Amino acid sequence: MENIATIIILLAIVTALAEVTERVKIPYPILLVLTGITISMVPGLPSITLNPDIVFLVFLPPILYAAAWTMPWQEFKAAKRPITLLAIGCVIFTTCAVAWVAHLFIPIMSWPECFLLGAIISPPDAVAAAAATKGLSIPKRVTVILEGESLVNDATGLIAYKYAIAALVTGAFSVWHAGLQFIVVAGVGIALGLVVGVIFKWIHKLTPDNPTNDTTLTFLAPFVAYLLAESIHISGVLAVVVCGLYLGRQSSKVFSQQGRLQAYGVWNTVIFILNGLIFILIGMQLRSVLQDIGTHSFRTLLWYGVIVSVAVIVGRIIWVYPGTYLPRLSKRVRTAEVRPPLRLVTIIAWSGMRGVVSLAAALALPLTLGDGEPFKNRNLIIFLTFCVILSTLVLQGLTLRPLIQWLGITAGDEEHKQEQKARLQIASAVIEHIEENYALALSDEVLNQIKTKYEIRIQRIRKDESTQKMAEQEINEFHRIQKELLERERQLTLRMRDDGQISDEALRKIEYELDLEETRLILERGIA
Repeated sequence: MENIATIIILLAIVTALAEVTERVKIPYPILLVLTGITISMVPGLPSITLNPDIVFLVFLPPILYAAAWTMPWQEFKAAKRPITLLAIGCVIFTTCAVAWVAHLFIPIMSWPECFLLGAIISPPDAVAAAAATKGLSIPKRVTVILEGESLVNDATGLIAYKYAIAALVTGAFSVWHAGLQFIVVAGVGIALGLVVGVIFKWIHKLTPDNPTNDTTLTFLAPFVAYLLAESIHISGVLAVVVCGLYLGRQSSKVFSQQGRLQAYGVWNTVIFILNGLIFILIGMQLRSVLQDIGTHSFRTLLWYGVIVSVAVIVGRIIWVYPGTYLPRLSKRVRTAEVRPPLRLVTIIAWSGMRGVVSLAAALALPLTLGDGEPFKNRNLIIFLTFCVILSTLVLQGLTLRPLIQWLGITAGDEEHKQEQKARLQIASAVIEHIEENYALALSDEVLNQIKTKYEIRIQRIRKDESTQKMAEQEINEFHRIQKELLERERQLTLRMRDDGQISDEALRKIEYELDLEETRLILERGIA
């Protein structure tokens, strides 16, 4: 009961902070982490320790799956080269750079421990990347690269983490063997994720008109992919990501309109809850981390934390600029890709926030080594991991928006133009279809009524610049009146229910129809 009460209280705090973040202009994850730290410092409150198994088994699969599901496949595929260089190359480079710096400045840590620390804190976090760039005026390609990197790099970091632990426990390590195993673990994980995706697509087709079943299946898929992969010791992260990418691409073919509406609504709520709990729990780990690190002076620990954090941030910067421009020495790369502006590369270099996967990996470290001796520097590694998470989230997260504004970066309107062009083509094609297939079967009055919606849509898209202001005012007035009328319908329906003229079930059905109509108006206003 105590754990349930704690979760309920945390959910209440998360919900309240979601309302506050828009007013204080602080990124939501950072506000949650800082709140968690504040809570952890309140005297008398119990210390909450994050269970790494809960993170890997409960939080990670659905969060990765949701991010992969909404990832635009074409853009992801077009950016596969920079994503691969970041997700694999940058993670390995950062691991080695952190290991070298830690061994140089922290003499009590051995080389295996230094590499283990590097593997833990090398991959940026998927949730932090998405949350930090949300609402920022940056080009779509930058967002795709950052989120795509964070989807894949967890696999690289966790595989490196497993081999670093093995080297620490056994005292033996082979680069060639680890490299071969990485290819096998990653390759089989990708294949398994695709197989699971195909199977769930087939299952979805068996229940085309059951939105509740379809929504439930979307929650089963990431856990099935992850648990199957981990049970045969391959990459569960890649299995979940590939499964999500495949089913997200196929969702339009297997989901009904009601299934899509229901699934997106449920998933938005679930991901909001999971992300909120994750970040506030990260902050709440500070007390237990400080309690377990009493063998070192705080000044020394702070110095170590600063050194390692700087190594993580600078290591990414050192990798990103050459990793962006050196491949352009190849004619094939120059032909296939436009030269990225230095300003956009700077944003990618600065967007390396760490998160819960790094903390969970640190907390999952064994208490003893292979010979039965206690793992003396375990608590130090956990503390340094927390320092890196806090410094990257707060420092980079708080300065990312001002940096974008200082560099003068804007998102551009290419995506909006592409959407408008597609809508125009669709509306024109539908009108042609109506005229070719229904002109003789319907009366002129009915035919014109059917065509009117599409003709109005085309007219809005093609409106002249000279009449745009007046048309915009007319559209705003139209939508205002429509929303007022819908609200009047809701009031009348509620009054009829209260007077006993209709049942609660009838009320819910009418409200659902009115909600759909208002949603249509909002979407229509967005494309006008």
